[in-house]
Amino acid sequence: MLASKLKIFFPPTISLRKMATVKRFYRKTNILSNGDRFEITLDQRKLKTPKGNVFEVTSKPLALAVAMEWESQEDTINRSNMHLTALCSTLLDNPHQHSRMDIVNYISNYLETDTVLFQSNDTEELFKLQTEKWDPIIQWFCDKYQVDITKTTSISPPIIPPPTKDILTRHFASYDYPALIGFMYGIDILKSVILMMAVCERLINVQSAISLTRLEEEFQISHWGRVEWSHDLSKNDLQARLSAAVLFIHLNTSSATSKPKMESS
Repeated sequence: MLASKLKIFFPPTISLRKMATVKRFYRKTNILSNGDRFEITLDQRKLKTPKGNVFEVTSKPLALAVAMEWESQEDTINRSNMHLTALCSTLLDNPHQHSRMDIVNYISNYLETDTVLFQSNDTEELFKLQTEKWDPIIQWFCDKYQVDITKTTSISPPIIPPPTKDILTRHFASYDYPALIGFMYGIDILKSVILMMAVCERLINVQSAISLTRLEEEFQISHWGRVEWSHDLSKNDLQARLSAAVLFIHLNTSSATSKPKMESS
């Protein structure tokens, strides 16, 4: 009798490793509260990460969003479109053993390869488009964070003075580890620190950010034509991934800053 009751409170676990192409095997999803953490269940079975860790998050809205990803699966579990699940699993498993400062330094150094800082003056029309679309975002970034950056129009890298890198390092070091995971994921999608910060600060929306990072590709397509289904699929996938990254940052940052304050004695 006791054993059967324990199954209700400590349900079996389900590992993500075995779910790449399996058919949906559960009827409903749910979340369980475990202190200040929330776990995902498929029917009465707890979800686990690829490394076998219990799948748990500190934000209830994030737990609900992950549960919705699982609920939206149809006949076959398609993990390739479960971006919040992937982000949470990366956070919990830390497969590459990254520390907070590893990610902070990665982001700061990424600025040297930022897409919008590499502009091509080989084609006048493209250069004019890059100047028109990218330069205002670069200027906003410099004004917002009080940094100096000089873009490049050659094979030489852009000029990122040491004080600029120091300012960015301090800025990103102020974030908790979960938010940094989201930033790294979004920056890799956009190939741009500047565009990612513009999205997170709501200067531009997700759709605009994807269009800006694909500016040269879209320019080439306008001249050479497109394969409609292929380009649209790619664009929609990038938008979905970036949306997940921004939501992941927001929900983790909110959960870290919305704790009730202690009353002063």
